[in-house]
Amino acid sequence: MGSRFNQRDQKRKVNKIYNIAITIVSILIVIVAVSIFLSDDGTDSKKATTEPKQIADTDSGKVADKPAGKEEETDSEKEDAVGDSKAKEEGSKATEEDAEDKAEDGADPEKAGDAELVEVDGSGDGNVASTYTSEGWKPVGTQQSGEHTTSFDKGSVDWNEMSKAIASGAGIDEGSMKLWWLQNGGSPSTAIGTVSEGDNPKTYRVYIEWVDGSGWKPVKVEELKTNDKR
Repeated sequence: MGSRFNQRDQKRKVNKIYNIAITIVSILIVIVAVSIFLSDDGTDSKKATTEPKQIADTDSGKVADKPAGKEEETDSEKEDAVGDSKAKEEGSKATEEDAEDKAEDGADPEKAGDAELVEVDGSGDGNVASTYTSEGWKPVGTQQSGEHTTSFDKGSVDWNEMSKAIASGAGIDEGSMKLWWLQNGGSPSTAIGTVSEGDNPKTYRVYIEWVDGSGWKPVKVEELKTNDKR
């Protein structure tokens, strides 16, 4: 009797364990099934939310998934942008080249001020490379009054005004001009100056004349082959 009772008790315990295990497995299956269902439902919900937006964007003529308000540039707009960029680069390059040309020209009479220069026949001097004149040259003004007397005293008012007129005719900045020689031009109202700019080897012989009440005015410029007053 004791042995049978023990066997039955063991069977009950085994059956109880089986039942518990079956219950746990069933619960796990339910949990997994619910999780899968919820996951599928969320995916479908997202697709339902995004797909209409993509279709709406496509119907309105815009590329889907791109921020609203941004449209692709057309080929013509891109070409216009490239053209504008090239034009700016060419304009900048032309400006730089003009600046370089002016720097190289230095005191070239053809670049002197805004006056239009005209080449004329020379005086027959073998040291003259070319001769220029201009109707655009004007008197440089004067601080003097009354009857004018030409003065070749360096530093005098008349000397300084002659230097200014000579620089204007040669197209040289007065501050960088070297005045090699200043002499009478053959009459009390004329003078001739031989000048160059800085270390530039180009040398000019500038003819000036006095205009009453207005000051000295350049009338002719000769570009010399060599500086005969050095």
